[in-house]
Amino acid sequence: MNLMDQQFDVVVIGAGQAGLASGWHLKQQGLNFMLLDEQRRPGGNWRNYYDSLELFSPAAYSALPGMPFPGTPGHYPSRDEVVRYLEQYADRFQLPVRQGVRVTRVMGLEQGFQITTASGECYQARAVIVASGAFSRPYLPDIPGRDNFNGTQLHSADYRHGAPFRDQRVVVIGAANSAVQIAHELAAVAEVTLATRDAIRFAPQRILGADFHTWLKWTGLEKTGWLNDQSTPVLDNGTYRKALKNGYFKQRPMFTKITSTGVVWADGQHEAVDTLLFATGFRPNLPFLEGLPVMDETGKVMQRDGRASQVSGLYFVGLPKQRNFASATLRGVGPDAGHLIPHLLRHLQRPHRVLASPA
Repeated sequence: MNLMDQQFDVVVIGAGQAGLASGWHLKQQGLNFMLLDEQRRPGGNWRNYYDSLELFSPAAYSALPGMPFPGTPGHYPSRDEVVRYLEQYADRFQLPVRQGVRVTRVMGLEQGFQITTASGECYQARAVIVASGAFSRPYLPDIPGRDNFNGTQLHSADYRHGAPFRDQRVVVIGAANSAVQIAHELAAVAEVTLATRDAIRFAPQRILGADFHTWLKWTGLEKTGWLNDQSTPVLDNGTYRKALKNGYFKQRPMFTKITSTGVVWADGQHEAVDTLLFATGFRPNLPFLEGLPVMDETGKVMQRDGRASQVSGLYFVGLPKQRNFASATLRGVGPDAGHLIPHLLRHLQRPHRVLASPA
């Protein structure tokens, strides 16, 4: 039977960390499902991040269900290590993934959903899990004059390494981990200023020998909404704070407008700039859900713990703060996907298999 004629129990949109974790749980329940991913190669959006990216959590806190992250527990994995891990994960559990498939529309039917792709294929499913990621739609703030700037503008999603910016004057916009890490890297080859709306919140990478994420777990704070996935404190072993103090790169309050040649700072001073690099976060990538009542008037997804509030059979995994601080992280998507399984099975009217706790 042709794939486009098949009826699935569940179609998962996205095969990055959130989609793969969802697929693991669905396979444990013996469901008939398919993962559709617009990336042409495995690894989700991780493959598109800058070359020097390292996780802010150690390997011990960076695993999907059923498969520990390789290496020593205290090792901080690189971008490429995460990509390899996701590739191996999909292969190990033989998850049914179709790469290079961009979903353009999800339409509600009387008995489920029809999923249409950019190539014209149609799939039908009784339930849909949206796992398209919280980090695939770069956000650029609306700043006066941005359209008139004659220099280079890019988002951190398009940054790879510092070589193209040698001897330039670069302003990095943002105050979270990626902004500080990129500013520090660029300072080796360029004159860099970090523009922030708020003061940078530094937190020690390790406290009394234990990683920051270990303390979050021990205190129970990771199960709360105290922190936001996209604005955690900058985890630092002292390198970044020292670099700022010594003037390796500068920090200034956010500029008020952009001119054709630079920026105007809050004190009215104009500074000529070659490149503006926005490390200003991402927004959920959900254009294919237009027509379904899933967004409120502010653009926020209407969901409760991953269940769409107004669309039966529609679920989310991987949204920032979906259930808690960890929801959009490698270690958080597995528990969030597992939380949905009983609800999804009730929707499908299927019995729930009791599983041992995943590794």
